[in-house]
Amino acid sequence: MTHPFVVEGKTILVTGAASGIGRATALLCAAMGATVTITDLNADALRQTYDDLEGEGHTMVVADLTVEADLQRLVEQLPKLNGVVCNAGIIKTVLAQFAEKADIERIFNINTVAPLYLTKLLIANKRLNKEASIVFTSSMGGVYNGAIGNGFYGASKAALNGFVKSLALELAPRAIRVNTVNPGITETNIYNNTSITADQLEQEKARYPLRRFGKPEEIANAIVFLLSDASKWITGSSILIDGGCSLV
Repeated sequence: MTHPFVVEGKTILVTGAASGIGRATALLCAAMGATVTITDLNADALRQTYDDLEGEGHTMVVADLTVEADLQRLVEQLPKLNGVVCNAGIIKTVLAQFAEKADIERIFNINTVAPLYLTKLLIANKRLNKEASIVFTSSMGGVYNGAIGNGFYGASKAALNGFVKSLALELAPRAIRVNTVNPGITETNIYNNTSITADQLEQEKARYPLRRFGKPEEIANAIVFLLSDASKWITGSSILIDGGCSLV
């Protein structure tokens, strides 16, 4: 009997794979026997992820997913996929009254428009096998709670949850599943270029009942579960992974 909690033999695309949750997911998929295509804008860091992948047959594609030509080039190079992890994203904290239009457009272009349009291209170009699984990295913020200065980021992530509800119905006749993971704060470098200070992060950590932030590998575990056959009856759902933060 084949164990359902595996992705061995599956072909999987992971975006935002140069660091954080995307890197952890790609490494775990490869370690479990999947063949992965990884993509990111950061060529050097993406190469490091690629070099660290176990097994053979993997590919890397440096691409800016907000540029249509890059998206088209990526899709053209892909094999038929059993799994897709739309993970690439940014965080930017800005109060609504101080936000520039360019700030809002950048947040939504990267976090929302790019993964939605990539998904459209994968479907239109018949890159998804029957019974494939698509996983979007959403967020606790904007879906389960709010925070001052987090409105545009939260809205960009909440939009993914709304999209998944309808896309899951559209793709159900082909048994293609669509879900999100919704992490709380995770120990990645996504906060490096924000106005959030180390002291503020420590104060935020104290709000978590488990008294720590998540690790990229812990989010990757949930993503790989959704990619595996163990979740074949889960679609249109969201998995909240927040160390209990939304409880308080």
